[in-house]
Amino acid sequence: MKRTILLPGILFLITAFEVVNYAFGPFLMEQEGKGMMDYLFLAVILIHFLWGITFFIPRRRQLLSSLFRAPEFLFFFTFMLFLFSYIWATNANMDYVQRFAESSGNIFLAPDSTIQRINAVLKFVPYLCVTGFTIIYFRITRKSLLKKAFESSSPGFFSTWSLFITLGTAFLYTLSFPSFLNLTGFAPLAYVCLIPLACVIKEHSYGGGVFYGIVFGVIQSMLSNYWLGTFSLVSLQFSTAYYLVYYLIFMLILVWVLKKSGRLFPLVFASSWVIFDYLRSIGFLGYPWVLVGVSQYQFLPLIQISAVTGIWGVSFIVLLANGAGAQLIEGLINKQKILPNMETSPGFFSRIRKLVTTVSPFRPLVLWAVLFLAVLIGGWISLGIEKTVEPEKTVKVALIQQNTDPRKNDYTEGYAILQKLTNQALLEDPDLIAWSETAFVPNIQRWSKPEYEYSYLGKIVRNLLDYLKSIETWLVTGNDDYTLETGEDGEEIRKDYNAAILFSDTGERMQTYHKIHLVPFTESFPYKKLFPGFYQLLLDFDVYLWEAGDEWVVFQHPEFTFATPICFEDGFPNHIRTFVRKGAEVIMNLSNDFWSLTEVEAKQHYINSVFRAVENRTPLLRSTASGLTCYVDRTGKLRGSLPYYEEAYMIAEVEMPPGKTSLYTRWGDWFPFVMMGIVLAVTVLRLQASRRSSSRLPKSRL
Repeated sequence: MKRTILLPGILFLITAFEVVNYAFGPFLMEQEGKGMMDYLFLAVILIHFLWGITFFIPRRRQLLSSLFRAPEFLFFFTFMLFLFSYIWATNANMDYVQRFAESSGNIFLAPDSTIQRINAVLKFVPYLCVTGFTIIYFRITRKSLLKKAFESSSPGFFSTWSLFITLGTAFLYTLSFPSFLNLTGFAPLAYVCLIPLACVIKEHSYGGGVFYGIVFGVIQSMLSNYWLGTFSLVSLQFSTAYYLVYYLIFMLILVWVLKKSGRLFPLVFASSWVIFDYLRSIGFLGYPWVLVGVSQYQFLPLIQISAVTGIWGVSFIVLLANGAGAQLIEGLINKQKILPNMETSPGFFSRIRKLVTTVSPFRPLVLWAVLFLAVLIGGWISLGIEKTVEPEKTVKVALIQQNTDPRKNDYTEGYAILQKLTNQALLEDPDLIAWSETAFVPNIQRWSKPEYEYSYLGKIVRNLLDYLKSIETWLVTGNDDYTLETGEDGEEIRKDYNAAILFSDTGERMQTYHKIHLVPFTESFPYKKLFPGFYQLLLDFDVYLWEAGDEWVVFQHPEFTFATPICFEDGFPNHIRTFVRKGAEVIMNLSNDFWSLTEVEAKQHYINSVFRAVENRTPLLRSTASGLTCYVDRTGKLRGSLPYYEEAYMIAEVEMPPGKTSLYTRWGDWFPFVMMGIVLAVTVLRLQASRRSSSRLPKSRL
């Protein structure tokens, strides 16, 4: 009893400390006022205080809840806020964010990131320690209570340590991609990283499975996308909320379906996850980042299947391995008869045949291995065929990486760097010069008008236009653009766009592409009339909103045609497919990845885009302000790239093979719809079988 009282005593002491921290923390940080994070911290204090009170409730059920269920929820909630605070602290070192904080009053920051992070540690780590200790202590020392809490005579490993296993799964999933620990990523982890989560879902009730699935989704997304903390002042908040809602909806369905899947668990697990990844890649909220199949970007024989199924086929193979692994572990835990009696088998091959046909836990892995080998053989054959194809022509494209941050408004300096690098590239006689997204910031259409000729920005634009006439080379650049329309009351309405502009070798503006798929909440919010308060909130946090384009522009160069998806548009399979179907011979992504301040985001962006080249059998070029500026051929092989965060240029000699349309380009995202059919069919059949089994049971007599 003393130990039971000791824990809430420690908890109340921590709460008293945190109340003082909440009241005087901003003063110690030289921070005036309180922001949203401070109010969430207050919620953490109150929730933990209420949890401490439950220890004094005499009823046994409430005690079990306080010892076993509540700490896991509290740990997850506190850990999520701690991650957010620690990541977002990077903004404290950015001078333009500090200036905004001083002038707007919407955010409150310490003088630098170190102090901001120390404050995050002082706020949340004490609570993480006490809840983490509670979870571990009572699972080790109070086994009798543990059995009652889980309503089981012998709770298994995966049900006992579910929270930590789930957090470990999120960490392993993150490491399979380029991450803060390794810029390449550990691709083999992708084949096993979801096995622990699948086992947790198998051992838990429906509600428990949903909870741990949400924990995985939110923590994994924050670890993988930590660089969103510097994208804008609201991007990390919205991405966290986005994944919280998406994984809630997904897990409500997935866990229910998996509980009905029986022996077909691996197939249903893989198919359902593919469907989820597909759904989160479409619509206004679409964000197809770190899809599990993308981790295999270096495995060229495997990813060739993308030309038929899209990225979804690669994801299915990886997910199927995880599902089969979970099925095997369940069989081992349940002490099923894994190995047949080999002594009675007359020969080696008979033994192997008996093993394959009678051992159900191993059967999914065997079937997966056969499928995996078949895909690899097909991939090797495809790569061999591609090597024999002679290009019809080769075009030279100069990719310029100026390594500047347009948010600092150093327009003259940025333009000088662009001009210097371009002059160097012109010595190699390229057919086209490509500048990145936001490479040239001043709006060319606006500031080229006669009335602005002698203004600061007008002079820069005039200098640019004269320069374009002098170089006698085609050039494409990212830039702002706008259109003017007349409203219902006759007023003039201006619509701003994130754009790419093509200039001819005489400096004439030829074509303009307006970005179609904008980043939700940080580039676009189409519901401003429906939610005016929320729209105003975005404006208050310095979010610059664009209009979405509606025309699939394919640029016409004398030597070739190309499309310029801007920024994360190259992550959307069907989006790029549409450009290719409309005649683009080259995919040329224009991006500004400087803002992330890390090579991790740039590498993740690159590996997403690699699959667009394979899916459509179309060469891919990437011209970035500072990211991974590179050339990828139609098999997904990296043919050349520039270092991160350096002023540099490269000449990509792009091979243009005879035009062949891939099956994915023809059929599109057919594979996820097949997965939907499989999941629906398996679920219906299992429900029917369950009903038939129930109807055969003898009825009890009254």
